[in-house]
Amino acid sequence: MTAVPAARHLLRARDLADARYFEPLTVADLAAAARLSPAHFSRRFKATFGESPHQYLLTRRLERAAALLRATDWPVADICFAVGAQSVGSFTVSFRRVFGLTPLAYRAAYPPAEQHLRIPRCVALAYGRPRNRTFREDSAAAAP
Repeated sequence: MTAVPAARHLLRARDLADARYFEPLTVADLAAAARLSPAHFSRRFKATFGESPHQYLLTRRLERAAALLRATDWPVADICFAVGAQSVGSFTVSFRRVFGLTPLAYRAAYPPAEQHLRIPRCVALAYGRPRNRTFREDSAAAAP
């Protein structure tokens, strides 16, 4: 049996943080994914990736929140909880520290999500609706 490099285990933990950032993950959860003790995992993670596991997870959450602020018209509170933050106040403080603007000011700096549409809204909504066909109608139309 060959030994697995330690960096491979750290990548497993980082992938877990990337995939499940919206869940209440702890350093202990990430350490368990890497099969290391929490203290050893934190030291190795910081040495390998340049930031602590907690800071990495917070950065992923804030990046996703920024993308949602730019691309949707969701309320800030909904975005806050969608990315896994526990309170709107701490989310706003963290967001401002990283991006230099409050979430509302950040959103105001970008055009509303609806302006990204290059076709009228009614057409986009109609096109996005599922077609109401049954199997019988599809087979009848296909028959000669």
